[in-house]
Amino acid sequence: MSMEDQADLYLHVIAQLKQDIEIGVFTETKGLPSEFELAQTLGVDRSILRKALHFLEAEKVIVHKHGVGTFVNPKPLFTSGIEQLSSVSTMIREAGMEPGTIFMDVSDEDSSDESIALFDSDEEDRLVTIKRVRTADGEPVVYCVDTVLAKNLPIGTQDLLNISIFEAIELSGEIRIEQAVAHIEPVGYDEIASSILRCGIDVPLLVLLQKHYSEDGEMVLYSKNYFRADKFSFHVVRKRV
Repeated sequence: MSMEDQADLYLHVIAQLKQDIEIGVFTETKGLPSEFELAQTLGVDRSILRKALHFLEAEKVIVHKHGVGTFVNPKPLFTSGIEQLSSVSTMIREAGMEPGTIFMDVSDEDSSDESIALFDSDEEDRLVTIKRVRTADGEPVVYCVDTVLAKNLPIGTQDLLNISIFEAIELSGEIRIEQAVAHIEPVGYDEIASSILRCGIDVPLLVLLQKHYSEDGEMVLYSKNYFRADKFSFHVVRKRV
């Protein structure tokens, strides 16, 4: 077989596998057959098949789990532009699912040197930290740790069951969250967050660190949100200047 024929066959195998994935022949839960079986089905040498599989894995179409098999890489259910300051609830609803909240813990504590520097606050200011799990159709998808100055939270923590933190902070009418500075950090595994979100070491997390500012430039909310990377993706629209 000529090099040109091999290249054509290699591209054909890639296209065929992508088509089979698209129509559901192979899924996230049902792994691909062994290389021997797949090569026989497609009528190609294992060397060509292996090259095609490596290409699809590099493109993150499939994922190989050592000692388990090769599976279709799940597509994120929720996607959002990082430049859009939209809530997790909005992202979940836009995906046609019902958002929910499970409270884990609410704590009220004195300011520390770190929080005073972070919020540019006074020593007597107290902090409220709210830990929640956000769900989509009952499945945990985001672990949220939000910290706000107590003076900027005019309602009791129990009332947060039916209202977002953004809405709670803005209830007084004196503060409006205008913008946020965000940083994204990939995390392979976090002992607490991965356990809460029911994902093992093979499911990475995206940690979104955000400082939220009011119209007056005051930092009023610090958020550390752990997103399941197999459920969420973020993108940025970049413009030439």
